[in-house]
Amino acid sequence: MKNKTKPVNEPMGKVKVIKDFLPPPHQLVLKEENQKITISLKKESVNFFKKKAKENRTSYQKMIRQVIDLYASRYQNRPTPR
Repeated sequence: MKNKTKPVNEPMGKVKVIKDFLPPPHQLVLKEENQKITISLKKESVNFFKKKAKENRTSYQKMIRQVIDLYASRYQNRPTPR
């Protein structure tokens, strides 16, 4: 760091202490109930997700799971067309 902040010996004015509003760490990590399944996908689809996951430095399985979750949440409460 080239530009370091230098301490200033000046009055700060009236200081107000605020109540701690942040939740404890165990409440920040919310675990959802998951169910393990076995699924067969086209090789080209898996390769697509692996490539995109590598580009974005994430897990391809996490990306596939997100796509399925988004699809399910979008169509969850809609009547099926006949």
